Amino acid sequence: MTGFRLKTLLAISASALTLAACGSAEVASPGEGVFPPPSGGGGGGGPVTPPPGTPAADCPTGFANVGLIASNTLRVCQLPQQINGALTVPLRAGTIYSISGRTAVGSDRGIDAAAPTPGSEQGILTIEAGVTLFASGGSDYLLVNRGSQLFAEGTVAQPIVFTSRQNVEGTTNEVSQGQWGGIVLAGRAPQANCQLTAPVTCTGTVEGTSAFYGGNTPTDNSGRLRYVQIKFSGFEISPGNELQGLTMAGVGSGTTVEFIQVHNSSDDGIEIFGGNVNLRHIVITGADDDGFDVDTGWRGGAQFGIVTQRPPTATSRSAGFEFSSAPASVPLASRYVTQPRIANWTLVGRNSPTNAHTVAHFDTGNQARIINSVFTSVAGSAAGCLDIADADTVTSMPTFNSVFMSCGLPYRPTAGNAANPARSRDVFLAGANNTEAGASTLTAPASGTSLSNQVLTFINGANENAVTPVNAPAVYPFFTATTYIGAVQNASDTWWRGWTCGLTAGATC
Repeated sequence: MTGFRLKTLLAISASALTLAACGSAEVASPGEGVFPPPSGGGGGGGPVTPPPGTPAADCPTGFANVGLIASNTLRVCQLPQQINGALTVPLRAGTIYSISGRTAVGSDRGIDAAAPTPGSEQGILTIEAGVTLFASGGSDYLLVNRGSQLFAEGTVAQPIVFTSRQNVEGTTNEVSQGQWGGIVLAGRAPQANCQLTAPVTCTGTVEGTSAFYGGNTPTDNSGRLRYVQIKFSGFEISPGNELQGLTMAGVGSGTTVEFIQVHNSSDDGIEIFGGNVNLRHIVITGADDDGFDVDTGWRGGAQFGIVTQRPPTATSRSAGFEFSSAPASVPLASRYVTQPRIANWTLVGRNSPTNAHTVAHFDTGNQARIINSVFTSVAGSAAGCLDIADADTVTSMPTFNSVFMSCGLPYRPTAGNAANPARSRDVFLAGANNTEAGASTLTAPASGTSLSNQVLTFINGANENAVTPVNAPAVYPFFTATTYIGAVQNASDTWWRGWTCGLTAGATC
């Protein structure tokens, strides 16, 4: 844990937030009733606030007291591995919370909110602003099952932080990764491995878990995540089967996901499997694999996103976007293809010595619409900006409008597939206001950054701001209109500042 975060934890006073503050009309899924207020929240009739540097004497009701951490300055209060009903994680002086093992919110309630699986139970987990939670290993992760909800709502000044034990103990560095499992949200929205005609009777299994996802409720609501950091997560369960920083599977558009940073995931920063969830104001720093990975029929939108990548390692593969529509075994005409809607993202690719990496990769027939965005790689990098990797994706007609690319290699060649650069160019130049080989004038924050192993040039310069943007709401109603492309218009555009780590003075990762 950084000194900044630790001092903040030690200085705050005890507080409590009841579930009622979320509003029962939103909290309850259709057909699943409303929970009474949580029974726990404070410990022992109201804990006495300890002086700074002193651990709390106890834990709130519903949490296990498992000792001390951070040179015995913080009381560790462990979440139960199965959370049924309502549980609030309160902000308390001298207290930090731990996740041990597969920590599940509710049990899988099935695909139909009106007829939940008999014997299943709903869980609603509320985490107060400023709370820090940690986990100790790759098998430790937080899972929100279908029909349950997570309300993790921080603020600019008090983000909610999910991190590793090593980070709390002060032993992480700029290359630390894979120290715990991450967060998984599972919902009832459609996905490519399920039938789309009633009755929907099939489900998928979330990568890295045994949890089920999918259904036929595009507006399903898994809760709200706002102003959240997820650090040093991601874990390979087996080859090709990994936990990410934030995994969302079958998550519906009723879910709020905004102001999220994922830092140093050992796999992807954020991966989405199907569903209709929308995202806004996303920062992904140092993911070892893809920054933003979508698959199995995600049909949602994402606006305002920053991806910066570390130099490649032996395990790192792609870069900013990895958009797929598996399963490719299904004929394209009947495939439930992924339809990403992307606006105002800035991708800063790896400083790669070979063309094995790319900034944006699209395959298996996904029908992306990318507008008002910037794809770059740093000077000297051999990474290509764009890779349309197969004929199915060309046939699905992805579109690019007002996209500015600045890479040493605009289109990545793929081993054994000489057609990729030509088809990538044809698709890209079919759009309007696109620049395939521009000169980047992106700049980094003037001061306060602490990530020295990646290039943090994500603030527009004159060349990026010279591009005429598309009217974003006309492309996708979730989007807001902007007068610029890219994630950050200029030095006065500070939506990313204060709640993130590594990008703001006093908040190292």
